Amino acid sequence: MKTQLHISSMSLSCAAGSGLAPLRQALATGRSGLRPNDFDPCALTTWIGRVEGVERARLPADLAEFDCRNNRLAEMGLQSDNFISHIEALKARIAPERIACVIGTSTAGIGCTEEAYRALGESQHFDRRFLLPRVHTPHTSSAYLARRLDLQGPEMTISTACSSSAKVFAAAARLIEAGLADAALVGGVDSLCQSVLYGFHSLELVSERPCRPFDRARNGLSLGEAAGFAVLESDPENSLGRLAGWGESSDAHHMASPHPEGRGAIAAMREALNSADIGPADIGYINCHGTATPMNDQVEAQAIHRVFDLPPPAASTKGWTGHTLGAAGIVESVFSLLALNDGFLPAGLNLDEPEEAWSDFILTESRHERVEHVLSNSFGFGGSNCSLIFARS
Repeated sequence: MKTQLHISSMSLSCAAGSGLAPLRQALATGRSGLRPNDFDPCALTTWIGRVEGVERARLPADLAEFDCRNNRLAEMGLQSDNFISHIEALKARIAPERIACVIGTSTAGIGCTEEAYRALGESQHFDRRFLLPRVHTPHTSSAYLARRLDLQGPEMTISTACSSSAKVFAAAARLIEAGLADAALVGGVDSLCQSVLYGFHSLELVSERPCRPFDRARNGLSLGEAAGFAVLESDPENSLGRLAGWGESSDAHHMASPHPEGRGAIAAMREALNSADIGPADIGYINCHGTATPMNDQVEAQAIHRVFDLPPPAASTKGWTGHTLGAAGIVESVFSLLALNDGFLPAGLNLDEPEEAWSDFILTESRHERVEHVLSNSFGFGGSNCSLIFARS
């Protein structure tokens, strides 16, 4: 029998705010965290979801070998919502060697690597200040968080583009069900960098305006950054919701584009429903991946129609945060859990005219409505998909 796993605590730092209280206020008032691009040294004309205060954040002195934007952002996530004290309380109940650390990312410490190359100079030798082997690796944030929190269980980094920090829930659940851990820190951290901004711009996917998920006039995404965490355990003192099911798939179609018929997305949603042992009619709200690129929104809406005869209310929350790539899954999960706990279903921002193909279920106005199950979709670049279902405890 599948272990009943609960989310006992969570935190999120993103462009819309650091901490659950400011995030709730931003959702309620429709206050976006997007701003005109002011990320130095990027000169693109676009809007971004930059987290305020990352540049001023500092790591503990004994962990200076991990210093980079990604880990400063991770530290901000730990400082939000009294999260570190929740981890300390968890360690008082469960031995640190039985607590896993499973983190999703796609940028990791690459911003620091970019800076090192920019500073090469004529000597073509790296400046000694950039000789940080604990930073120039995709595993930097998982390693930092495990050290920072003294978690001694299995340590794992998942990097599957935009599905990374959704897949952490499934990976952690498997570790617990296999008896390799009794609880897990799960989450995601991704920070802005030139590789991301110019890379997506080169693919002609970045909008010059704030993103407009599911709007007829959508023309691309707004890139953002975020750090979010949650504790997954089977016997919590407090529960914010239950991880009822998950589904994972790969389109195996194209190295960048999703399958035009959404086959992988359909498979992930159906597997999540089967895993949760519920039917489509039991889902009360869908937090869509909804990146605001013409293809993504069309394919996701088409896939939802294939899975649900009568789709429930749905929306994308990227108008608040921007697309946070490897952190998108945890951002969407936190927003899904807030919807579950608060009975508030946010509509998308900048959605003036939805296309007829999805106007029957994409929300244009937020609702106050109690729901029992929320589906969170994370459909990654290149067709890596993960759907999560969270249930009221």
